[in-house]
Amino acid sequence: MSESTARTIDTIPAIRPRRKISGMSAILLPLISGTEVDWDGFRDHVVRTADAGLVPAINMDTGYANLIDDAVRQQALNETQALMDGRPFVSGAFVGDTPESTFDFDKYRVALDQITSKGGTPIIFQSFGLTSQSDDDIVASYQQIGSHAGDFLGFELGTMFAPFGKIYSLDVYAGMMGIGECRGAKHSSLSRELEWQRLALRDQTRSDFMVLTGNDLAIDMVMYGSDYLLGLSTFAPEAFARRDAMWESGDAGFYELNDLLQYLGFFAFRNPVPAYKHNAAQFLKQRGWIKSSLTYPGSPERPDSDVAVLQDILARLA
Repeated sequence: MSESTARTIDTIPAIRPRRKISGMSAILLPLISGTEVDWDGFRDHVVRTADAGLVPAINMDTGYANLIDDAVRQQALNETQALMDGRPFVSGAFVGDTPESTFDFDKYRVALDQITSKGGTPIIFQSFGLTSQSDDDIVASYQQIGSHAGDFLGFELGTMFAPFGKIYSLDVYAGMMGIGECRGAKHSSLSRELEWQRLALRDQTRSDFMVLTGNDLAIDMVMYGSDYLLGLSTFAPEAFARRDAMWESGDAGFYELNDLLQYLGFFAFRNPVPAYKHNAAQFLKQRGWIKSSLTYPGSPERPDSDVAVLQDILARLA
């Protein structure tokens, strides 16, 4: 019997009512046509997200981190720095490589410097070169990153999101917790069991470490002590902020709103999972927040028939 099926409900971490949830939201990079970015829509969404009380996270998977070029990545940083004016934001540190690549710290160093020079906190995208190493070498690579960049966030990414992703062993996760500069890590396995394990490890070893759920299929993980960095929250940052406030205040309306947001998550994050970004563009266009529902070239698309379902969800949220 596997460890996940052997667990009983008696061993699941306790629900933590009335805790303050820290939310980070991956910002969609909207388009006007082809590869022309809707920078007005981007700027408005960064401000809207921050004003709702969530920390904007740019150049993430939701921002097509593995598809955009460095010029777009840099402009997103420039725009966000100007908009945030000292308020916190997170940005993906992405290094593109191939399955045959070795870990390239110099490329990570360039990405880290781009982010920290603009006042952002880097979150470290995995790469083939990083994840192909031994467990000890992976931890040593994060130590090298922290020594150079200062505070950063880790990131475990399941292969359903990107081929270069990897879900680490608990030994590697413990090693990341042992790095003072690593303030937390986003966990995107879409597995409650694996995230519960990380929460238990956090509670045993480093209480200030942020387990950032990336489980868009189980956004109620915040009830167990996770915080979040989600792509789903880009659809409705104000609704996520309202849900979080309900949890902190003890308002049982949390559950009904969470159920509706989870319905949106199950719909948008069905296979192929990366096509959720097209659903996000469809949804935000219906809200009148961006100019088109185009998705970035190379990213999978959803059928036009999805719009009717999204409209229904939007009406319920309103």
